[in-house]
Amino acid sequence: MAIVPEFLIKRIYQKGSLVINEGSISLTLKNVLGPGLISGFNYVKINDVVFEAENVKFITNGVEYSGVEVSEEKPIIFRLGQTGRLVLSGKDCPIKGLTQILIEAVNPEAGIVQLKAEDTLEG
Repeated sequence: MAIVPEFLIKRIYQKGSLVINEGSISLTLKNVLGPGLISGFNYVKINDVVFEAENVKFITNGVEYSGVEVSEEKPIIFRLGQTGRLVLSGKDCPIKGLTQILIEAVNPEAGIVQLKAEDTLEG
Protein backbone atom coordinates (compact mmCIF):
# COMPACT_ATOMS: atom_id res chain seq x y z
CA MET A 1 0.00 0.00 0.00
CA ALA A 2 1.35 3.43 -0.96
CA ILE A 3 1.37 6.16 1.64
CA VAL A 4 0.35 9.58 0.35
CA PRO A 5 1.23 12.45 2.70
CA GLU A 6 -1.80 14.41 3.95
CA PHE A 7 -0.35 17.75 2.80
CA LEU A 8 -0.39 16.45 -0.80
CA ILE A 9 -3.89 14.99 -0.57
CA LYS A 10 -5.16 18.29 0.84
CA ARG A 11 -4.06 20.07 -2.36
CA ILE A 12 -6.58 18.04 -4.40
CA TYR A 13 -9.50 20.08 -3.02
CA GLN A 14 -9.93 23.37 -4.89
CA LYS A 15 -10.47 25.98 -2.19
CA GLY A 16 -13.37 28.31 -2.93
CA SER A 17 -15.20 25.72 -5.05
CA LEU A 18 -17.86 24.84 -2.46
CA VAL A 19 -21.28 25.78 -3.87
CA ILE A 20 -24.86 25.19 -2.77
CA ASN A 21 -27.14 24.59 -5.73
CA GLU A 22 -30.86 23.92 -5.60
CA GLY A 23 -31.06 20.63 -3.70
CA SER A 24 -27.34 19.83 -3.84
CA ILE A 25 -23.85 20.79 -2.74
CA SER A 26 -20.89 20.63 -5.08
CA LEU A 27 -17.14 21.05 -4.86
CA THR A 28 -14.20 20.68 -7.22
CA LEU A 29 -11.24 18.30 -7.03
CA LYS A 30 -8.12 18.54 -9.17
CA ASN A 31 -5.57 15.77 -9.52
CA VAL A 32 -2.23 17.37 -8.62
CA LEU A 33 -0.54 14.09 -7.65
CA GLY A 34 -0.16 12.08 -10.87
CA PRO A 35 -2.12 9.63 -12.97
CA GLY A 36 -4.42 7.51 -10.88
CA LEU A 37 -7.68 5.72 -10.39
CA ILE A 38 -10.64 6.24 -8.10
CA SER A 39 -12.13 2.84 -7.36
CA GLY A 40 -14.74 3.88 -4.82
CA PHE A 41 -16.37 6.63 -2.81
CA ASN A 42 -17.13 5.51 0.73
CA TYR A 43 -18.70 8.79 1.83
CA VAL A 44 -18.40 12.56 1.88
CA LYS A 45 -18.97 14.44 5.12
CA ILE A 46 -19.87 18.13 5.19
CA ASN A 47 -19.68 19.37 8.78
CA ASP A 48 -21.78 16.73 10.57
CA VAL A 49 -23.83 15.52 7.58
CA VAL A 50 -22.65 12.29 5.93
CA PHE A 51 -23.42 11.65 2.26
CA GLU A 52 -23.12 7.93 1.49
CA ALA A 53 -22.01 6.72 -1.96
CA GLU A 54 -25.61 6.64 -3.25
CA ASN A 55 -25.81 10.42 -2.66
CA VAL A 56 -22.50 11.17 -4.42
CA LYS A 57 -21.90 11.86 -8.11
CA PHE A 58 -18.55 12.65 -9.70
CA ILE A 59 -18.51 14.54 -12.98
CA THR A 60 -15.32 14.74 -15.02
CA ASN A 61 -14.60 15.17 -18.74
CA GLY A 62 -18.34 15.42 -19.38
CA VAL A 63 -19.07 12.00 -17.85
CA GLU A 64 -21.18 11.57 -14.71
CA TYR A 65 -20.36 8.68 -12.37
CA SER A 66 -22.66 7.55 -9.58
CA GLY A 67 -20.83 6.88 -6.33
CA VAL A 68 -22.30 3.38 -6.08
CA GLU A 69 -21.16 2.42 -9.60
CA VAL A 70 -17.49 3.27 -9.05
CA SER A 71 -15.53 0.12 -8.17
CA GLU A 72 -12.31 -1.74 -8.88
CA GLU A 73 -14.06 -3.22 -11.90
CA LYS A 74 -15.33 0.23 -13.03
CA PRO A 75 -12.80 2.80 -11.74
CA ILE A 76 -12.62 6.43 -12.73
CA ILE A 77 -9.41 7.29 -14.56
CA PHE A 78 -8.23 10.55 -12.99
CA ARG A 79 -5.23 11.93 -14.86
CA LEU A 80 -2.74 14.53 -13.67
CA GLY A 81 -4.26 18.00 -14.06
CA GLN A 82 -7.78 16.65 -14.56
CA THR A 83 -10.60 18.25 -12.58
CA GLY A 84 -13.84 16.76 -11.40
CA ARG A 85 -16.93 18.01 -9.65
CA LEU A 86 -18.35 16.11 -6.67
CA VAL A 87 -22.10 16.63 -6.37
CA LEU A 88 -23.85 15.67 -3.13
CA SER A 89 -27.62 15.40 -2.91
CA GLY A 90 -30.48 13.76 -1.05
CA LYS A 91 -29.91 15.37 2.35
CA ASP A 92 -30.63 18.72 3.90
CA CYS A 93 -27.29 20.27 4.74
CA PRO A 94 -27.52 23.95 5.58
CA ILE A 95 -24.04 25.37 5.53
CA LYS A 96 -22.66 28.86 5.99
CA GLY A 97 -19.31 30.17 7.05
CA LEU A 98 -16.41 27.84 7.85
CA THR A 99 -17.20 24.34 6.57
CA GLN A 100 -15.38 21.09 7.34
CA ILE A 101 -15.09 18.66 4.42
CA LEU A 102 -14.05 15.00 4.62
CA ILE A 103 -13.97 12.79 1.53
CA GLU A 104 -13.22 9.10 1.90
CA ALA A 105 -12.38 7.46 -1.41
CA VAL A 106 -10.60 4.29 -2.50
CA ASN A 107 -7.56 3.99 -4.73
CA PRO A 108 -6.32 0.54 -5.89
CA GLU A 109 -2.70 1.33 -4.95
CA ALA A 110 -3.15 3.42 -1.80
CA GLY A 111 -6.30 1.82 -0.40
CA ILE A 112 -8.66 4.07 1.58
CA VAL A 113 -7.70 7.72 1.20
CA GLN A 114 -9.17 10.53 3.29
CA LEU A 115 -9.12 14.08 2.02
CA LYS A 116 -9.72 16.66 4.75
CA ALA A 117 -10.30 20.28 3.84
CA GLU A 118 -12.14 23.34 5.00
CA ASP A 119 -13.70 26.15 3.06
CA THR A 120 -15.77 29.21 3.79
CA LEU A 121 -19.19 29.60 2.27
CA GLU A 122 -20.48 33.16 2.37
CA GLY A 123 -24.14 33.98 2.20
